[in-house]
Amino acid sequence: MFGGLSNPSLARRLVLLALVWSLAALVLTGVVLAVLFERAALQGVDQTLSDLTVNLVAGSTVDPSDERQVFAPPLTDERAERAYSGRYWEIAEPTPDGKLHALARSYSLFDSVLGTPADLAAKLKAKPGGHISYQTEGPNNEPLRARAQQYQLQGRKAPVIFLAAEDQSSVNRDVRGFVTATAWLFILLGAGLVAAIFVQVRVGLRPLFNLSNEVAGLRRGQSQRLTGVYPSELTPLAEELNALVAHNQQVVERQRTHVGNLAHALKTPISVMIAEAGQRPGPLADVVSRQADAMQKQVDHHLRRARAAARSQGSGERTSVAEVLDELSRTLGRIYRDKGIDIDWDAEEDLYFLGERQDFLEIAGNAIENACKFGRSKVRVRAEEASADRLRLLVEDDGPGLPPARHAEVLQRGARLDESAPGSGLGLSIIDELARAYGGSLALSQSSLGGLRVEAVLPRAGV
Repeated sequence: MFGGLSNPSLARRLVLLALVWSLAALVLTGVVLAVLFERAALQGVDQTLSDLTVNLVAGSTVDPSDERQVFAPPLTDERAERAYSGRYWEIAEPTPDGKLHALARSYSLFDSVLGTPADLAAKLKAKPGGHISYQTEGPNNEPLRARAQQYQLQGRKAPVIFLAAEDQSSVNRDVRGFVTATAWLFILLGAGLVAAIFVQVRVGLRPLFNLSNEVAGLRRGQSQRLTGVYPSELTPLAEELNALVAHNQQVVERQRTHVGNLAHALKTPISVMIAEAGQRPGPLADVVSRQADAMQKQVDHHLRRARAAARSQGSGERTSVAEVLDELSRTLGRIYRDKGIDIDWDAEEDLYFLGERQDFLEIAGNAIENACKFGRSKVRVRAEEASADRLRLLVEDDGPGLPPARHAEVLQRGARLDESAPGSGLGLSIIDELARAYGGSLALSQSSLGGLRVEAVLPRAGV
């Protein structure tokens, strides 16, 4: 589903982009809702304070004998009559130094006055008929929402400022509760969005995953072409891949044809040279025979390698490893019966070589025959899965073995493990050439049986 950070997968990019956008939208929406809720709650408090101010203004009177004496009307607001109840009002006048002097106040203030900004009088003077809302602290240090407005009372020359305040603690609690509830709701909504995005990406990209799996199966030799039904966006890609596979198959067939033609074109003149030299004995004939025989071996070697390279580029023929090892063990067991060689082989039934049967026969056959030739009595053959696309073929014997210094030497064409033993010396070289032609490898080491251990890593076809 997801790749590494250095090379993120398409699914990861889509999921991350959707998550970033969704989470950013949720956070922004939560902040906006919290602000709007707080603003609505404060507007309700401001309306209450505005009504209280209007009642104060409507009922306030000035003493005719002393205009500095202002009398507040009797209000029916019980909270304003209880000390430190959380609802307060005050009538004040500006002083020459810009401060406020209380003329009358609610009983709820008891022996306190409402806190005001230092420049409140100046702001109200610059804003005739307007009001100013602000935050302050009450007698019990509770947060207050206050409202101030300046009026001109009849019978008084100097303006009067009416102040009303309400405890904001309940509003703050409501806002916190709303924010908490909204946060939990958005967390649940975010979790749902994450799950929905993941499912959406998985479902939306499933055809792409199916195409990838089918291409992998094509490479492993499980099929010859793409047969799945894909959305219109992927159908052209699937068709192009099928066309590419068909083209590669045609190229491989042409390569095989050229290899066959070359084999026939070269082998016939070489065979004629060998036959003619055999009919005319002499020093020259001996030289011609030896060189023609060497040419024959070189031609066989390079043609074998060319065929393997061409086959390895094909669509992937599947060869059962167990069937080939069973056939080889029975055949070589009969050949080396007089020597008393016991061939013990083991391979899983569902293990397949990704290549042609003849090539695996040559690889396994040369390795097992070499072990039978130099082993004393025991040859052990194991074929197993090395990875998802590789298999490992192990051939061991209980012969004299081979010093590590000679491992590289015997992989050269014509090099022999034992000059006294019959053969051309091409066995291990053939295994090495074919393994590398298929993108595999060959390694030699000491066997636990005491002899040589041949390990070939080859391409594996999926089940």
